[in-house]
Amino acid sequence: MEFDQLNLRPEVLFGIKDAGFTSLTSVQEAALPVTLGGKDAAVQAQTGTGKTAAFLITIFNRLGPPSSPSAAVQAGQPASARAPRAIVIAPTRELAVQILEDAKILGAHTGLRMLAVYGGVDYQKQKDELDKGVDLLVGTPGRLIDYFKQKHLSLKHIEIAVVDEADRMFDMGFIADIRYMLRRMPPFDRRQAMLFSATLSFRVMELAYEHMNNPGKIEINPEQVTVEKVEQSLFHVGRHEKFSLLLGLLKKEAPPRSMMFVNTKREAEKLVERLNRNGYPANMISGDIPQKKRLRILSEFKAGELPILIGTDVASRGLHIEGVTHVFNYDLPQDPEDYVHRIGRTARAGATGKAFSFADEEYVFGLEPIEKYIGMKIPVVWPDEGLFIREKKRTPEEIKAALERDRQRREERAALEERRRGRGRSAASGGRRGGAKKEGGQPPAANPGAGQPGEQAKKRNRRRKKKPPSPPAPLS
Repeated sequence: MEFDQLNLRPEVLFGIKDAGFTSLTSVQEAALPVTLGGKDAAVQAQTGTGKTAAFLITIFNRLGPPSSPSAAVQAGQPASARAPRAIVIAPTRELAVQILEDAKILGAHTGLRMLAVYGGVDYQKQKDELDKGVDLLVGTPGRLIDYFKQKHLSLKHIEIAVVDEADRMFDMGFIADIRYMLRRMPPFDRRQAMLFSATLSFRVMELAYEHMNNPGKIEINPEQVTVEKVEQSLFHVGRHEKFSLLLGLLKKEAPPRSMMFVNTKREAEKLVERLNRNGYPANMISGDIPQKKRLRILSEFKAGELPILIGTDVASRGLHIEGVTHVFNYDLPQDPEDYVHRIGRTARAGATGKAFSFADEEYVFGLEPIEKYIGMKIPVVWPDEGLFIREKKRTPEEIKAALERDRQRREERAALEERRRGRGRSAASGGRRGGAKKEGGQPPAANPGAGQPGEQAKKRNRRRKKKPPSPPAPLS
């Protein structure tokens, strides 16, 4: 089915052409006839199937011409409370940024004002942009609720609301925040709502039926969990051999753009250092990296300046990056669903890709749940000796420099801890000196045992010496 066959506004069709879309994907073909008719929908669709375009096209076709700047502030609202007409709630900052980027392409000819708000970046800057008025607002639950409570955002005039990756919202503990916002929007019969999720579980459908108007349930290939066009391979390998095998696969496959996943930040740091030392430029993202740095790294990866991106599972969802040809599960994930989302970073929008997974002695116990979840056995490959490449070890100078850096870090941590203890002692002693007075205005009694024991003994001896002698007893 072609987009021209849908009854879309001309400006929306221009945006679709700019994005390079011609034919509808399966999820778009199933969802758009329902959502373009104004009906609510709960859609099960895997990542990379075009679901973002499905709800953005619906939003832009429904909103039509942009509201005037004065209409951004609705009647009866404070001057600082801005009322968007459409809202998309996403679980992660990366996904919110990606949705906004797609929206700017698809909605380039609509004239609608679009904005994404999320934590980790300048609060005031985002607030100032929000105060200018916005038609489509994309955001993460925490930042949206923050602006709402500070009266910089009104939800009373939402015409269309989207909850993306609803199953992830439950996993990350955001579901109470979602319900908080949905209850403050217009009633379900006065707005349109869409919900997208990798699985339409009981709890996801409970949310849909609670806050949506008799939503249509749309399931796209529910029996197929993984993407067909991903060529999956499993290597049973010892932990000490994993990196040598990784070097061999990188040399053999020569991937132009690949993603690697590990289970801990510490392992990601080690992998980045080892890859860089062996001639493979790499960088990493994890949950505690500042947002500005994370966005810069993602921008370099998308632009092709960085060929290898390493991440923990915070990076496995919400990233839509074209041209990722290979995914490496350096560590098998401990959650079966994370396996699906990891390998879904490749073979997106009809492309093909490869996924290599390493099962070592530490994480091999997660293999059976993964295969049970995806409903298939991952093909096992037994590598020959020639596929293992010896790692370049650090030179004595590099080892010495690394040890020196470790020593400096330990000293800095020790000094910082000492300063903290010093401040704690100062605060404690200050609290004793400046303690509250007792009732009646008298200060608390001094501690009789305070001071040096030797000084106390000297004072007692001096008092005994100054005491006058007792008068002689009378003679009987």
